[in-house]
Amino acid sequence: MMKGPLFYAKILLFGEYGIIKDSKGLAIPFNAYRGALKTADVLTDVAKKSNQNLQKLHEYLAGLQTDLVQFNLTALKLDIDAGMYFDSSIPQGYGVGSSGALVASIYDQYAADKITVLENLTRDKLLRLKEIFSLMESFFHGKSSGLDPLNSYLSLPILINSKTNIEPAGIPSQKEGKGAVFLLDSEQIGETAPMVNIFMNKMKNKGFRKMISEEFATTTDACIEDFLQGNVHSLFGNVKSLSKLVLKNFKPMIPVAFHKVWENGLLTNDYYLKLCGSGGGGYILGFAEDYEKAQKSLENYKLELVYRF
Repeated sequence: MMKGPLFYAKILLFGEYGIIKDSKGLAIPFNAYRGALKTADVLTDVAKKSNQNLQKLHEYLAGLQTDLVQFNLTALKLDIDAGMYFDSSIPQGYGVGSSGALVASIYDQYAADKITVLENLTRDKLLRLKEIFSLMESFFHGKSSGLDPLNSYLSLPILINSKTNIEPAGIPSQKEGKGAVFLLDSEQIGETAPMVNIFMNKMKNKGFRKMISEEFATTTDACIEDFLQGNVHSLFGNVKSLSKLVLKNFKPMIPVAFHKVWENGLLTNDYYLKLCGSGGGGYILGFAEDYEKAQKSLENYKLELVYRF
């Protein structure tokens, strides 16, 4: 039985790691994957696990000391006891926001005084939502920006200008062109926390910090600008620079089996790869000016189309 609406996965097109340090990011909903709260009398093993996870989430929310949001905890507990679980096709540990969609549905269903998608979303409301989601999602990740659930909840592309400045973004509608953004399946699970720890340790190095605040942030910002403006040709030049930077500076976040594949894209210009989320496994994001060429080049891998240029 359905309890709530569907919430979609998300893809952070640009800004992974950069947004931790306040550079720009652009996230888009990805509706090939989705999840919704459901209830059943008899639970499968997967549903049972989800139900137990919701029990823990309930305890966590009950212990939150905050004025930001109040939940109807009694209703939540009753529903969990009645066999509620999150039925989701979103792969976990793949960088497409599986916990974000769950957080969005819990907020949607159980928050008192919720900010709805239909009202006039001022910057203050968006930031408040992001803060609430950050609190909720910290249950899964240790420290969360709250962006994944926000993206899921609004089902809109979101432009992150800085930690305190986010806005819904209009992205150019897809064309029937040759170019594409796609996902490459590494067929490994990525864990967010260890990757973020590696990043935080690297940030202690002055040279790495300089690279992030200068090259990485500037290139990311240029990619976002090009993508939003529809400057496809310029975009690929900037994505290539970004792909090089990531290969050079984020090696530990790229599964070893993909170092060569990554280099090959840069050599042939058939495609350019970048991290999707924190890396370490899951999906790798690809950009190709000619998707058919990229498919031939990567014929031994599972690809999924995200967006066409």
